[in-house]
Amino acid sequence: MKFQIEVIKSKIHRVTVTEANLNYVGSITIDEALLEAANMIEGEKVQIMDINNGERLETYIIKGPRNSGCICLNGAAARKVQVGDVVIIASYALMDFEDAKQFRPWVIFPDTATNRIIGK
Repeated sequence: MKFQIEVIKSKIHRVTVTEANLNYVGSITIDEALLEAANMIEGEKVQIMDINNGERLETYIIKGPRNSGCICLNGAAARKVQVGDVVIIASYALMDFEDAKQFRPWVIFPDTATNRIIGK
């Protein structure tokens, strides 16, 4: 029997929220350099997990200025986080069960003080 499962595709592990913009349609703005390192793209659905308060939410990505360190929650999501909160950003993909056994996700570990990449 062939079936697909949802697995983690990419993760930005522990970045600091730099902005929260309530008066915006929605989404999360992420530094373009972080997106590239994590193999994420603009418009991709992501899950945001707030380390400080336990909130979890889903939204989509907007590309932010490269090397800016920008992590900005927009719209309703801005009510769920505070500037200075540390979050994990994850995206998922559907894969064939057998392929998923061999798949290794893109995981990056930015410096939480600067939101710059320090390791993979």
